[in-house]
Amino acid sequence: MDIILSSISQGLLWSIMAIGVYLTFRILDIADLTAEGSFPLGAAICSVAIVSGISPLVASLMALGGGMIAGVVSGLLHTKLKIPALLTGILTMTALYSINLRILGKANVTLLGQDTLMRTLQSYGLENRLAVLIVGGVAVALVILVLYLFFSTEIGLAIRSTGDNEAMSEANGIHTNTMKILGYMLSNGLISLSGALIAQNNGYADISMGIGTIVIGLASVIIGEVIFHRLSFAKRLVTIAIGSVVYRLIIDLVLQLNVEPQDIKLFSAIILAIALSTPLIKKKSKRVSTKGAKVR
Repeated sequence: MDIILSSISQGLLWSIMAIGVYLTFRILDIADLTAEGSFPLGAAICSVAIVSGISPLVASLMALGGGMIAGVVSGLLHTKLKIPALLTGILTMTALYSINLRILGKANVTLLGQDTLMRTLQSYGLENRLAVLIVGGVAVALVILVLYLFFSTEIGLAIRSTGDNEAMSEANGIHTNTMKILGYMLSNGLISLSGALIAQNNGYADISMGIGTIVIGLASVIIGEVIFHRLSFAKRLVTIAIGSVVYRLIIDLVLQLNVEPQDIKLFSAIILAIALSTPLIKKKSKRVSTKGAKVR
């Protein structure tokens, strides 16, 4: 029971990052590696702000803003300078490493003894895991609600149209480059916000905490799509949160098998590979069963 509760609370915090990855990966159809830099950026901004005496809520919003700026930079590199999306992410991610180190001032910053969103709830007598669950649940609910409302607007629909068919969108008068930049901005803002919440939960921000972020995000998205398919936009966002929880549960179960912590990234990659190949395996199994039925 403790493992399940821990997986749900952790999964909710990570799901905000997964939703951010979904916006570029599925909505815009862009493989954006900026996440590897914007995630620790949010953690760095939030941690330094909290240590400086700023309230954890404001610090989290500052992290959101910092991630949005990083997203705008990636968007401009990709749309205005015509740098391929993959290289754009690598360039921004590399630059953010130095920026994050500048913000932190050292390899890591601890939040021990500092006020965080979780500790604020704990001061009212709540258990740590319950506090994390409430913070994660409220944050995810707000993110899904805001995104649902935004993507129901004209601008939101234009962003989705750009990802579906860029040429047709341009023919209809949509400024596709602007829509891409907005998509990058929203995506990395959410990823950075997730980094801020994870840092508050872990009690520290580390320069290397962004390694493997994109794999975790993609795994959560794909797991959600494999379990639930052909859903509306709002329901898809919910399934991403579910996929993130399932991913965390798998990782926590693996850790129970006395697996070395350094092997977790390997298992993350394996989980993603299995999730990505599942639809293909299902298609092939259906073809085999159909052929078998015809032979009979």
